[in-house]
Amino acid sequence: MSTDAAIRPTGTPKAVGVVWALLGLNTLGSAGAKTIVTIPRSLIQMATMGALVTAFALALALNPRLRIRPSAFVLLLTLLLIPSVISSANLEVGYGALFRCFRLALFVGTLWLLTRWWDGSLTFVRHHIRMYFAALCTVAVGLAIAPGTAMPEYYGGRLVGALWPLTPPQIGQYAAVIIGLTVLLLIGRRTTRGSGAFVIVPSLVLLALTHTRTATVGMLVGLTLAICSLVMTSAAARRFFAWTVVCVTVGAVVFYSAIQAWFLRGQSQENFSNLTGRAKVWDALLSAPRTSGEKVFGTGLGDKSFNGLPIDNSWLAVYNEQGLTGVTIVASMLLVLGGVALLRPPSLSRACAIFLISYVGISSYTEAGLGDASPYLLHLGLAAALLATPATPPPLSTPAVPRRHVPRWARR
Repeated sequence: MSTDAAIRPTGTPKAVGVVWALLGLNTLGSAGAKTIVTIPRSLIQMATMGALVTAFALALALNPRLRIRPSAFVLLLTLLLIPSVISSANLEVGYGALFRCFRLALFVGTLWLLTRWWDGSLTFVRHHIRMYFAALCTVAVGLAIAPGTAMPEYYGGRLVGALWPLTPPQIGQYAAVIIGLTVLLLIGRRTTRGSGAFVIVPSLVLLALTHTRTATVGMLVGLTLAICSLVMTSAAARRFFAWTVVCVTVGAVVFYSAIQAWFLRGQSQENFSNLTGRAKVWDALLSAPRTSGEKVFGTGLGDKSFNGLPIDNSWLAVYNEQGLTGVTIVASMLLVLGGVALLRPPSLSRACAIFLISYVGISSYTEAGLGDASPYLLHLGLAAALLATPATPPPLSTPAVPRRHVPRWARR
């Protein structure tokens, strides 16, 4: 394997977008809502795992010489495999832990192979938007075909995937991310208003139907930070920011009651304050007795649950499965990406990276996924690709002078 930072690849093959989409398919998950046609979980797992194996094989075919570029993010993600394997080797959570380690290794290996085309351009942003917009299209089709199945009572009437078992937080996450990225592309004039509206408007509708508070807050905060990074260099960003502040202020005053009802989702103030019961699971996890080895390396990769209940916090999930070592590595990943983003000069790529890092950081409080192959790691991978510096072409070598052009006195 060679670190190829000096040779610029001649364009990005279209098949790289296929690899990125397959990585996204692998992170869709196999557990979620009831669908119109019941899909066996084993079949979904075969499809998602097959997508990852295919992504790795295709990336290897596109990069047969194993040319990679240095990436602190992917290096730290590789180091995360160490506590994962050490803790999973005890088999306390079954052989599935080792399988998840293998899945994470394939995921990281595919990212290494793709680093050859990480050059700070917006190519992977477009792949990201297309990939998750396609997932949202399946949600919209399911809503149109079977609205009762798409908005079931057991989820409180929130939107779910009726064709593929997607949960409301997943749909909200995909919608929020592509809305934010598309808005930034519009501000940077990298897409037309028609194309932007085609993505943003239906995504906003789906986001509203999911009643996903974390995704909404993450999108708003991430967009605010990203646009602020462009304010000094972009007149369009300044205009958009000014109009957004005015519209949000007026909307908050006029529709305060409706916004409050949307955020509460019919819950009591007590249930809302303890984060829909999450706090009870967190307290039980932190108070559970652990050995020194479990504190340092965790109990092994699992399904991000504790006593049968979802943890819904990336930091506690990493602590439970990969220990304090994993928490340190994950924190380092976010700090490195955030530090690099702050050091880069203002640009649209930097703004997109800031949006993604901010969104993931906020979502990590109520969503799990930073310690295993997940959409959140894919978002951070995109941020790393946006922050990568363009490869420098090799200097032109001085051609050798033919002997017949050398003066006779110089031949002596």
